[in-house]
Amino acid sequence: MSPVSNTTPYIAELSAPQLRSRLDDALAVYVEAMGYPDGTGRQRAPMWTEHTARSGWRGVAALVPGPEADRSQEEMVGIAYGYRGAPHQWWHQQVRQGLRRAGASEPHLHAILDDYFELTELHVSPRSQGHRTGEALLRRLLDDRPEAVVLLSTPEVHREDNRAWRLYRRLGFTDVVRNFTFAGDSRPFAVLGRRLPL
Repeated sequence: MSPVSNTTPYIAELSAPQLRSRLDDALAVYVEAMGYPDGTGRQRAPMWTEHTARSGWRGVAALVPGPEADRSQEEMVGIAYGYRGAPHQWWHQQVRQGLRRAGASEPHLHAILDDYFELTELHVSPRSQGHRTGEALLRRLLDDRPEAVVLLSTPEVHREDNRAWRLYRRLGFTDVVRNFTFAGDSRPFAVLGRRLPL
């Protein structure tokens, strides 16, 4: 991957076909941002592709312009996408179980899960972090969403001390479920949310 230029990235909408055509680039950002081993992108590709067909899917990317504004040479340095949550989805079912285990009442469950946008992925290349690119991606992704709430899950970290946590707290995300373990993953996660619009 070529080094990121000094040009400031811009945020662009991605259609589902555009994401599928640049899936390798998007997954490279994801793998680099998360520090995952080589090969992780290939494992995740079918799921990301399937997500693009879900109701209410929307994606955005942070792109560094190529030389002489050559669109074919633009480097992707950030990716974010999500879709409308629904009861048949695995993540929805997992969060519902977590809320029930935490003692949430049925009215509380309905208030959170009846009308939400799931922020599924938000990643910025480490070489491009620290310039509010993640915030710009998130704001663009959530602009004019019709849902009442946005929800996300993020790994728990000591004292919430990383860029992702600082971004979410700065934008008003609050705790929905803490120290939650999703089926098939031993790491503790937090589910965060806030009302829309931002």
